[in-house]
Amino acid sequence: MAETVVTIRQFIFDNFLFDAAEEDLGNDDSFLEQGIIDSTGVLELVEWLEDTFEITVDDEELVPENLDSVNQLAAFIAKKT
Repeated sequence: MAETVVTIRQFIFDNFLFDAAEEDLGNDDSFLEQGIIDSTGVLELVEWLEDTFEITVDDEELVPENLDSVNQLAAFIAKKT
């Protein structure tokens, strides 16, 4: 799961946080509450998840409990793979 966390963090920094420092994002920080990802960003995130981890994200799985932090994403990916 540690490799998944690194992969997720890299994606978030490359696509949403650009010039931020690593310590600016904790693994439990909410993407939505921190303003890191908006609704359009969620769609981009889901597309990346499906392509990168070869999973399908169903409509009912598009909830903050699955997608709103690095750790939640890593747990969701582990459950789906």
